[in-house]
Amino acid sequence: MIVKMSRYDFVLLATQSDDFIARLRELGLVDITTTGWEPQEKDRQLVTDIDRYRKAVESLNAFAQSEDYVAGAESKAYASGEEAFDRYVELQQQKAALLAEEARLEKYAEELKPWGEFECEAREKLQQQGIVLRYFQTQSSIFDKMTEEWAESYTIVEISRDASMVYFVVVTTPNADIVIDAQEVKAPVMDSRAAQHEAEECRQQLKNLNAEFSMCAASVKAIEQTLDGLVCKLQDVKIKGTAAEAADGALVVMEGWAEEDKSKQVDALLDEYSDVIYLKRNPEPEDDTPVKLKNNKFARLFELIGAMYALPKYGTMDHTPFFAPFYMLFFAICLNDAGYGAILTLVGLILMKKSSGGFMKQAAWLTVFCGAATTLFGFYTGSLFGMSIPDMLGYDGIANSPFLDFQNQFFSLALALGVVQILFGMFLNICLQTKLFGFTSTFGLLGWFIILLSGCLAVGLPMINESLSISWFTASSPAFYAAMGVGGVLMLLLNNIKRNPLINIGSGLWDAYNNITGLLSDVLSYIRLFAIGLSGGVLAQVFNSLAMGLTGLDAGIESFGVGTVFQIIGATAILLIGHGINLFMSSISSFVHPMRLTFVEFYKNAGFEMTTRQFEPLTNENNK
Repeated sequence: MIVKMSRYDFVLLATQSDDFIARLRELGLVDITTTGWEPQEKDRQLVTDIDRYRKAVESLNAFAQSEDYVAGAESKAYASGEEAFDRYVELQQQKAALLAEEARLEKYAEELKPWGEFECEAREKLQQQGIVLRYFQTQSSIFDKMTEEWAESYTIVEISRDASMVYFVVVTTPNADIVIDAQEVKAPVMDSRAAQHEAEECRQQLKNLNAEFSMCAASVKAIEQTLDGLVCKLQDVKIKGTAAEAADGALVVMEGWAEEDKSKQVDALLDEYSDVIYLKRNPEPEDDTPVKLKNNKFARLFELIGAMYALPKYGTMDHTPFFAPFYMLFFAICLNDAGYGAILTLVGLILMKKSSGGFMKQAAWLTVFCGAATTLFGFYTGSLFGMSIPDMLGYDGIANSPFLDFQNQFFSLALALGVVQILFGMFLNICLQTKLFGFTSTFGLLGWFIILLSGCLAVGLPMINESLSISWFTASSPAFYAAMGVGGVLMLLLNNIKRNPLINIGSGLWDAYNNITGLLSDVLSYIRLFAIGLSGGVLAQVFNSLAMGLTGLDAGIESFGVGTVFQIIGATAILLIGHGINLFMSSISSFVHPMRLTFVEFYKNAGFEMTTRQFEPLTNENNK
């Protein structure tokens, strides 16, 4: 449901604006319009700082949940948010430098391995005595072919070789010319052991930083308070930048919004300002009204899904409660395995226990609901980690069991589900258009809806199952022809009662062409439910077959021994890796594709209109 709003237009003295905005922020109920604001050069640093603080808060919250967090850091937390943030920035710079140095040393150690272990001091002593070691590398074929010839002129010592290269040194005197078909490399300043030791020191320094990062993480509340101050400052800048001036700058005109059921509290505050003039009215269609949603506990979980596309425009309809059951069902169909659903449910419960609230809590509950739906649907289709439940229960095939034969029966059911959701969306669109423009404005859409619904009841139901046919409403019954006639009249003759009937006929035929082609495309999109559910199930069966076949367990265990233990370990590894990959990929598909069906097929037929403005009242730390 979209919360009803009240619009306010404020006129006040410019000298009062700061105090007035501060009082509105304390109240925490008014959203001031700042549409069209563009940051000036002096404001860009403030916007950048807010972004940096937000990223710091996200990073520190994640760090506080990690194994690197050092317990007891709360007693050493910073009192100042600015101090904690500045220290966090310094630590991030140190961490980045240490990570880069560690990576360089690891790479250098790998490059030094062919030269073996040596002491740099010994090489320096040789150099003081006039003996110089120069380092070369070349292909094995060249070295083996030329080594005897080179040995006549130089003292050559092979250090190591690999599949393609030989690494060797030439013992010579300072400034001597060496002419051989090999690439000379810079003499290493340390051996691989020393490089690894220095890399380990970098890792130890990184580990030591965790204590200071923990102090910053323990100070995240102080950082958030500083962030809130910066956000309030930016809000003030936006308000002043978009407020209209009057009377040569002596007056300021602002636009504000409040929830209708809380507007009396706003009125009481405004009445305290005798010099503030305000006009209160209901929003007009042309207003850029902010939107706030208010739904029951179940539908509220799916606001997270809807927000990924857009919020509904004020004055229209919130479709969240209507697509929520469909989304949950479509997710279950795409994943289509009771075992996978149980794992997702468990993951959701773990996230719920670890999350303190907000987004993570909502995501955890959504995971639990979708996982539970998947578990139930997986049992209905008889799939448990790719294994057939009917076979385990002793049924002679799934066709002779009470379970749904997904592979052979669900193709048509997926199309039927698509038709149901599309028709439901069209019904919602009719209700919305009736609310906005009156019932007569929906005649064209209503006629098309009656025709489609009649066709589905008279023709579609018998195609799915003969027992579902309606005896008095078949493709040859008078009731069917009457319904089609009413729909045709509404669609072709009355689609616009204020227009010439001949023009209506032409417009109705054009709309019929667009609707038929569009509906066909929309319905076929729901085949993806069947395809994704089937592919995930087939992959699960493939990994089961691989695990049993490659380890020989498919033939059974004749006698238990040491070899059997290794067979079981191998099969377990294949199953864990295979099902892990399948669960990950299938979960992504199950999350994305129902969302696509919602945002494209359902929203289009339901007449969804979007807005980009969310209701965001001025607040401070005390009234959050």
